[in-house]
Formats: sequence, structure tokens, C-alpha cells
Amino acid sequence: MKAYRSYRDLPPLAGLCTMEEAARPGLSVEECVRRLKRYHYVFKRLHQILTARITAEPIYELKMTFSLHAHYCAEHATALRQRVGEMREPPLGLEQVPHEALEICFDEILAASKTEELLMGLYEKALPALQAALQRHVADTNPLADAPSIRLCRFALLEIGDMLQFGRVAIEKLVSAEKRAVFKPWMQLLDDCFAVGGGLHGVDAPSDKPLERQFSAKPYKYDPVPKRDERFPDPYNMGVNAEVFLYDPKFPPPPKTLMMFYKRLREVDVPEMMASIIAETPDKPWGYYRDMTRQLWDEARHAMMGEVGFAQLGIDWPKHVMVNFTWSLALNTQLKPIERHAVLYFIEQGLMPKNGKRFEWEVGQQSGNPLSALFQDYDWADEVLHARIGRDWYLKDFSNSSEAVKYGDQCWSRVLIGWRSWRDEGLTEHRNWWPELYREACRRWKIQPDPEILAYSTTYEAVRADLKEVTGSG
Repeated sequence: MKAYRSYRDLPPLAGLCTMEEAARPGLSVEECVRRLKRYHYVFKRLHQILTARITAEPIYELKMTFSLHAHYCAEHATALRQRVGEMREPPLGLEQVPHEALEICFDEILAASKTEELLMGLYEKALPALQAALQRHVADTNPLADAPSIRLCRFALLEIGDMLQFGRVAIEKLVSAEKRAVFKPWMQLLDDCFAVGGGLHGVDAPSDKPLERQFSAKPYKYDPVPKRDERFPDPYNMGVNAEVFLYDPKFPPPPKTLMMFYKRLREVDVPEMMASIIAETPDKPWGYYRDMTRQLWDEARHAMMGEVGFAQLGIDWPKHVMVNFTWSLALNTQLKPIERHAVLYFIEQGLMPKNGKRFEWEVGQQSGNPLSALFQDYDWADEVLHARIGRDWYLKDFSNSSEAVKYGDQCWSRVLIGWRSWRDEGLTEHRNWWPELYREACRRWKIQPDPEILAYSTTYEAVRADLKEVTGSG
């Protein structure tokens, strides 16, 4: 081996490794597949946990991050499924639980009673264990024979590193030393689960320590009611109808950009609703969960586009904009999962004509705000993808698209939005916050407010007196 030289000393073996590294023994196909199935199981469970906790998590930044990290996990689970399928004939056994102790561990994290425990379980136990298992796989396997698996591990490790970096900061900011002391016995239980399972990879000698469920002693139940933090002080507020303003030809593009930034930020309710569909729809092909999670993440990105739009203008959106959760609240609590998907599809089809996403992009182009034009360009592209996802996973259950749209319309018309009741119960005054937002924007633009624009006050009630209608979303 020492005498071997490649042509003109070029890197051998396509640059994967040295000849010596390729000549050493590594994992057999059977052992490689056994480990890959464990990683797949972990990514699937992490996806389940992150998705299930989006709706009821009040902190906006965590909602957005859980949306992204769920997308990461769905993508890596998909890649691992494909790799296992390349190495063994069906049945692949990908839906089997690799070890009862791992099941207990992830059941516990899913059922964590507080955000702080959830963060510690995810980012101090589960993800570090997965990171260590993937690193060991790269070290143990043959770099030439198992190059496809190593490639998947490297990509996964890259994004796990990003996830852990966020987790470290979040825990530092949100978990006190006192709370950490309280959580110590539960965190030990998670360590014990991995030990009993022979490590996440299943290579170590298993511990015989008995495991006693804590949070998961009572089966986890998904919470469909959206929660928001203190920056959303009036989540029932429906005092401003952005769509009416946006489509009124007498208003110019610059103030319409404010309404589009509001519409984007308001899309925080779409991940809250889509998470409920994913969490409450079992036994679908894995591709369904992957695609739906991609769309969920896109909708979270759209919300953050609105956030960035206001930040770019120097506008403190929690002070000037009331972002409601009435859409996700109504759909999650009044409709079945398939009915929520029907409403989502119905809305998506309405965004495809020229007066939909193309119109919003044109407004962005005319507004003089390059960021608005850019965001609407990508928002439009995303919605085309989402329409395709709807065709793949919703439309195929109907004989034609007209029936599918009609059913979505029927489901939407059944939803009761308690506009008056919320006001009468004192949950909101439906305050018209538009004038103060417009004044603040004009101050930033160094122009005088237009009296007609300033006076805009078309409320939801004035436009949709029938309480069976719902607000526009998506």
C-alpha cells in the first residue's frame, strides 16, 4: 500500500479518502442499515415533536424555529428512507420502533409539560445524541464502500449543527438555573433511555436500568388552540381588512406595501393550522408529511418576511400592528383535518389568478420598495409549489378539481368566526390600528399622511357581516 501512487500524485479515489482509509474494514451492509434505521426513527420522531408543538407554543421565534427544524428533520428522514431502500429489498421495516427505550425517550420529549423542558430535551439530549451517532457512523464505516451513507450523514450533521446552535442560545435565554435543577431527574431519565437502548446508535452495551415514564405516563394529546406571546396583545382583533385596502384602486402602492407586510406577518397562523393537519392525520405515505412540512415551513418564512419588512422600515410591529389568530383558532377547533386541508386548497386556488399573487408582486414592483418586490416574488413562487402539493395530496381524493374546490368552499362556509361575540365578551374591541401604523410609516418616509388613506377604516364586520365567513389568509 505504501508503494501505491496515483497518477501524477492526484488525489486518489475521487478525493473521498486516502487509499489506506479505503482499505480498512468498515460496517457491513446489515449493520449499516440497522444504524440508518435508528437515525431515521429519530428524525421522524423529532419531526413529529417539533410539528406537534408549533400551535400551542406561544413564543413567536420558537414557532418559526420549530417550523424550520421540522422541515430539516423531514428532509433527512426522507433521504435516509431512500438510502435504506437502495440497500435492501422490501419490506424495509422503516415503520418499526428500533428499541422500546428510544420510544419512551421521544414520547417523554413530546409530552414535556413546559417549553423549557421541551427545549432541553430536544437540544441538550436528543439532537446531541443523534449528532454523536452520525459522527460515529462516519468514523466506523468504509468511506468508499459506504460513501452514499457518509454523504447523507455529512449533510445531516451540517443542519444538526445549526439546530444545536439555536438551541444553545434559546436555552441560555429561557432556562434559569433554578428550573434546570428542577428538570434534572427528567433529564436523567432521557439519558437512561439512551443507555438502555445501547446508545442512540445501538452500538454500546445496553444498560439494564429500569425506566419509568413521567410525562408520557399519560398519552400525549395534541393541543389545537393557538397560543401567542405578549407581543400579540389583541389576537382576536379583526378591526382592519387588509384585502379590501390592497385591492382598492384609489390607494397607491407604497401604503399597500404596509398591508402586504401585515398580510405576510399574519401568516404565522398558517403553520399553526397546518401543524394541526399534520399532527392529526395519521397513516399517510411519508411523502405527504414531507411535502406538507415543506409548505408549513414556507408559510413560516412568509410570516418572517413581513417581520423583516416592518423592521426594514424601522417600524416596531408589536406596537403598531395587531396580528390575530382567529383563522387558525377557528379552523383548528371547528373542522376535521381533511376539512382544514380543503380550506387550505380552496384558498391556494384563489391565489393563482392574476388578481392573486401576481397582483401582490406587481404592487411590490410599483411600491418603490425593492424588498417588498423581492419578498412577493418568492411568495408567489412558493404558492405555485403549494398549489402543486395540494394537487398531489388533496385533489387526488376527488373526481375533478371543481369538486375539490367546491368542498373546500363548503367547509370554509361552515366555520363560525365569532366577530361580535368576541367583542361582546370583552376579548377585543376590534380597534382600527391602521391610522397609527400609516402615520408611523409616513414619519419614516418623511411625508405628510394622505387624509383619505389615514381615514381608512373598513372593518371585517363591514365587509363580512355574515359570521360564517372567515378572514383571508395564506
